[in-house]
Amino acid sequence: MSIQIADSSLASHMAPPKRSALAHIPGDEGWPIIGRTLEVLADPKGQVEKMAATYGPVYRSRVLGETSITLLGPEANELVLFDNTKLFSSTHGWGTILGLLFPRGLMMLDFEEHRLHRRALSVAFKAGPMHSYLAELDAGIAKRVAQWKAQPGEMLAYPAMKQLTLDLAATSFLGTAIGAETDDITRAFVDMVAASVAPIRKPWPGTAMARGVRGRKRIVAYFSEQIPIRRANGGDDLFSQLCRATHEDGALLSTQDIVDHMSFLMMAAHDTLTSSLTSFVAALAANPEWQQRLRDEIAALGIGPNEPLSFEQLEAMPLTEMAFKEAMRLRPPVPSIPRRATRDFSFKGFAIPAGTMVAINPLFSHHMPEVWPDPDSFDPLRFTDEAQRGRHRFAWVPFGGGAHMCIGLHFAYMQAKCFARHLLQNLEVSFEPGYNSDWQMWPIPKPKDGLKVTLRPLR
Repeated sequence: MSIQIADSSLASHMAPPKRSALAHIPGDEGWPIIGRTLEVLADPKGQVEKMAATYGPVYRSRVLGETSITLLGPEANELVLFDNTKLFSSTHGWGTILGLLFPRGLMMLDFEEHRLHRRALSVAFKAGPMHSYLAELDAGIAKRVAQWKAQPGEMLAYPAMKQLTLDLAATSFLGTAIGAETDDITRAFVDMVAASVAPIRKPWPGTAMARGVRGRKRIVAYFSEQIPIRRANGGDDLFSQLCRATHEDGALLSTQDIVDHMSFLMMAAHDTLTSSLTSFVAALAANPEWQQRLRDEIAALGIGPNEPLSFEQLEAMPLTEMAFKEAMRLRPPVPSIPRRATRDFSFKGFAIPAGTMVAINPLFSHHMPEVWPDPDSFDPLRFTDEAQRGRHRFAWVPFGGGAHMCIGLHFAYMQAKCFARHLLQNLEVSFEPGYNSDWQMWPIPKPKDGLKVTLRPLR
C-alpha cells in the first residue's frame, strides 16, 4: 500500500482546506454550489464508475456542499477503515451529513471516546441478551410470515420488510410494541434518514432537513421519557440493557448518551436492515435455484415450522449466511463512507492535506470485476472459505471495518437467518416474468417501486 503519514500529531481543528489545495488531484466538481450532488444522488454507482474510468482510483468531486476526495478499492478501504494511526475522523466525516440528525451516535464518535462508548454498549450484544433477542425475533418473524402465508399473491416487499424490521426493533430493542405511536416514530425515522442527504443542509422551513430535525426532536422526547421507566423496571431488551450500562469507572451512561445511541441503533436496525433484507428477498426471488438450496439447508436442521430456532442451529446455516452476504455485496446498505483527514497524508502518489473530506465507496469495491468476476451476478459461493482465501480482506465492507465495524453485525446475521428460515419453510417467492425493479442507492438502497414479489404457500 502506498501511504506515508506526514505529521504524527492530531490536528486540533479540521477545517476544510482551500479548494486550491486540492486542485492537483484530478476530478470534476460539477456545478457551482451544488457540485455533482444531483448526479450522484440519481445514479451513485454509475457516477463513481464514470469518475473512476475518467480520473482513476483517486479523484476530486463536490457533493453536499463540499469538495471531497474519493479513494477507491480494497487498499483504500483498508487505509480508511483500519486506521490504526488515527488518521481519519468519523465524527468530522459524518458530521456534515448526520450531525443535526444523529449526533453522538456510536458511528459519530472518534478514537478513545468511541472505544469507551463501544465498550459500554457491547454489553447489549453479549450472549445473554442475544439469546433474548433471538427468541423475540423468532416469534415476531414467525407471526408475520404466517400472515403473509394466509394472504398469498402479490406483495410489495420493501414496505412489508420495513414494517417487519420496525416491529422487531421495537420488541427486541425496546421490549414492547411501540403501539399507537408506531406511525409517528416511523415517520420520524424516515424523515431523519431522508434529510441526511438533502441538498439543502440547513433546516429552513419546508425543507427535508427541517422535517429531519423535527423527527429527531420526536425521537429524543420518546426515548427520554422512557429511560427512568426502564431503569426502574429493568428488562432484557437492548434499551433496558443500555439504561443499566456503565462506563469503565462504573458511572451509568447519561440520559443524553442513551438517547443518542438508541436513536442511531434503531435507525441502523430499522433502515439498513430493511434494505439488506429486501435485497436478500430480491436475490431469492430472482434465483429460485438458490431459494431451493437454502430451503434444503433449513430442512436439514430438522425443526418444524413452529419450533424455536437455537443458536446452534443458526451456526448450521452457512449457505444462508453466504447468500445474505452476497445480497449485501450487490447492494451494500451504506454505499459510501465519509471521513475527514486529521493530518496531511498521501495515497497512490497524491498529497492530501489535513481537513480534507475523504470518502470510500463500498458500492464500487463490491463490483470491481478484477475482484468479483461477473460482478452483477448473484453467486453466494464467492463466500466459501476457499474463494475468500486469496481476496483482499477489505474487498467486502458492508459493515465497515476496523474500530468502527458495525456493532450489530451479529444481530443482522441472526435476523437474516431467522427470517430465511421462516420464509422458506412456508413460502416460495418469485417475480412475474419480465419484471425488473429500479433501485435508489442513496442514502440507503431501496427499490423505487417497493419491489413487487409473488408469494405462494408451500404444499
